[in-house]
Amino acid sequence: MAVRTADAGVFGRVPRVRRSTASPVLARRKTSRPRLGPGRPIPFGLAIGPTLLVGAWVIGSATESIDPETLPAPWTVAQTAGDLWADGRLQSNLLTSLQRAALGLGIGVALGLVLALVAGLSRIGEALVDGPVQIKRAIPTLALIPLFIVWFGIGEEMKLIVITTSVAVPIYINTHAHLRSVDARYVELAQTVGLSRWDFVRKVALPGSLPGFFTGLRLAVTIAWLALVVVEQVNATSGIGYLMTQARTYGQIDVIVVGLVIYGLLGLFGDLAVRASERRALSWRQTLGD
Repeated sequence: MAVRTADAGVFGRVPRVRRSTASPVLARRKTSRPRLGPGRPIPFGLAIGPTLLVGAWVIGSATESIDPETLPAPWTVAQTAGDLWADGRLQSNLLTSLQRAALGLGIGVALGLVLALVAGLSRIGEALVDGPVQIKRAIPTLALIPLFIVWFGIGEEMKLIVITTSVAVPIYINTHAHLRSVDARYVELAQTVGLSRWDFVRKVALPGSLPGFFTGLRLAVTIAWLALVVVEQVNATSGIGYLMTQARTYGQIDVIVVGLVIYGLLGLFGDLAVRASERRALSWRQTLGD
């Protein structure tokens, strides 16, 4: 009886020790943040920078430190935007720009992803694809526009091709880089369990390249707007860029600033949307920014 009591006491103490020592440590690991990390997230932290810029603009305009002939005051720009909205010009041109950017972005993302898979999963594909993509990467979009005008004219087709080719490059570069960095042990495991080529792409290659894809997508969203600004000033008859070109002709600086503010807001909100999608898709990752 004594032995059984001692044994029971010994085995009874072990779980209690584990609960008292291990659980607080695990709790601290879950709740605390690395001492050398960026710290806790700041609520609406991404809005602080733009708010400071607008505040400096307001103060500079109110104190007349900024010449209104160079940069109109924020309230003047807001009034101009209201007038453009009231007569229907702002929303119609904005809708055209959104359609061009969304279509070019969608085709460019799909094209870049396909090219990255072809080059990342095949040496022959890499030999055929990587060189031309790197050449396009080295040539500025502005330098290609005269050639595209000769080839495709000055209509919507040329504008769409410029945006698409500009977007495809960052998608390809970042996705291809992360695809090639997938751990070789996963490839060996896929071969061991007998995955087919398609299953390997779906279950190993694509999930492994997602971080690079989202990095490329963030760049692609910004580049889509940059390309749109360029193409909408080449014989366009609608769009925010066309509105800005017309304003430049008549010296309407406030309308130009309205267009710039719209481009900036679209780029900012587009980036926020991509980052939110990235957090959801890669919620399994533990990174410095989490």
